[in-house]
Amino acid sequence: MSGTLNKVMLIGHLGDDVKMHYFDGGNCIGRFPLATNETYVNKQTNERVTSTEWHNIVVRNKAAEVCEKYLTKGDKVYIEGRIKTRQWQAEDGTARYSTEIQVTDFTFLTAKNEAEGNRMQQPQQPAEQPQPTTPPTDHNTNVPAPDDDLPF
Repeated sequence: MSGTLNKVMLIGHLGDDVKMHYFDGGNCIGRFPLATNETYVNKQTNERVTSTEWHNIVVRNKAAEVCEKYLTKGDKVYIEGRIKTRQWQAEDGTARYSTEIQVTDFTFLTAKNEAEGNRMQQPQQPAEQPQPTTPPTDHNTNVPAPDDDLPF
């Protein structure tokens, strides 16, 4: 095989709400941190240890608007994308780097009643139109529904 592959698949929880940035011409990007956890047993102490890895997620345009509308801090989501490392120069002249996951596909995994409960706790703006109570839950038909009986 002579080609290369840059593909990331993550299931995790949002560490914060989606932060949007709008550009001239109507384009936009949404950014949010995603936490994934690994749990193992320390063989020396027999203690259960959980380590958390944080990922910088970037989603663009219409998909970003959907994420902003329906995702909130704590929601569980499946993300597919690719790794992208950006470099820039800090004010002190040092080279800085940031590694991000650029989203190509996603699926909301938080149960509808959990998502509605989270939104009920948040204050609503009086001028906003009411939010739909049934968010789209599947943007990828290749991913099994979260309530399927999986053998693993």
